[in-house]
Amino acid sequence: MKASGESGEKVIATNRKARHEYTVLDTVEAGIVLKGTEVKSLRKGNVNFGDGYATIENGEVWLFGMHVSPYEQGSYTNVDPLRNRKLLLHRNEIRKLLGRTAEKGLTLIPLQLYFRKSVAKVLLGVCKGKKEYDKRRDIAKRDAERDIRRNYAR
Repeated sequence: MKASGESGEKVIATNRKARHEYTVLDTVEAGIVLKGTEVKSLRKGNVNFGDGYATIENGEVWLFGMHVSPYEQGSYTNVDPLRNRKLLLHRNEIRKLLGRTAEKGLTLIPLQLYFRKSVAKVLLGVCKGKKEYDKRRDIAKRDAERDIRRNYAR
């Protein structure tokens, strides 16, 4: 399978629920520490991070709640599918994220998982939770734009 685009990126999974539940204020790309057969499982697209989130503990960023299904051909080398995974960021990026997440109501949510030049990357978003009326407004806006495109295409 060819990588999409000029940048050599192959998107594995996108967290569509995050865009609905949160307003994304800022994004940052991070590497992810994987063990053994997790990489093969990711290449097959066996990942789910619908309930995933990241936190900063002791100067390190950790990703929680990402489920990487065990590789079928793996045996004793398979690891726990829900284990916490370390994210790789520069120290100054971690300091910026720590300052941003210290603000009330902001959290780190994984938005996308992809391979860039055969290295697994996670796109983290600094997000703020949406209120119910914000979600309804976004849905109404999306429906209106869809109707406009539909009528314009005729």
